[in-house]
Formats: sequence, structure tokens, C-alpha cells
Amino acid sequence: MKANLTKSDLSHQDPRHQHPNCVAPGPIWPPLQPSGDQPPDKIPSFGSQSPYGRPGQPVEVAPAYVFLASPESNYLTGETIGVTGGNPL
Repeated sequence: MKANLTKSDLSHQDPRHQHPNCVAPGPIWPPLQPSGDQPPDKIPSFGSQSPYGRPGQPVEVAPAYVFLASPESNYLTGETIGVTGGNPL
């Protein structure tokens, strides 16, 4: 969904030079996961379907957001950065 919305926003660029881009994270293990975000019976297998066999950590997805917020991403428009642990987008 995000990827389609990002691509469709290309036709609505404004003079402020906004660049619609997005990050598509796979299964990421946030610190609040055990406190009620997932049913207890799902926690042991969370992220096991990724090719790495484990969920990603927030520190592994954060650089994608930092990159898109930096001046180095000025030439990107309508892109989706997949941080999916090897799963195709």
C-alpha cells in the first residue's frame, strides 16, 4: 500500500520540492512487543518466516529513515526502501 501511494504521489509534486519516498519494513521486533502488541503464543515464532529466520531489530531499520531524512536522498523520488530481512517486496 505505501509503495503504491508513494508512486502515485509523484504526480502531485509541489514547488517545495518534496520527494515522496517510503520505508517498507518487514517483521521488526520493537521493545514493546512482549508487553501486549503480539498474542503470547505468536511471540516465539515472530519473524521466523523471514530468510534470516528472525525478526529485525529497530537499529537495523532506523538507518533507512535517517537516509531519507538526510540531504543525500535529494535525488530519490517515489522510491521504496525494503528492510524486509530478505523477503521480496
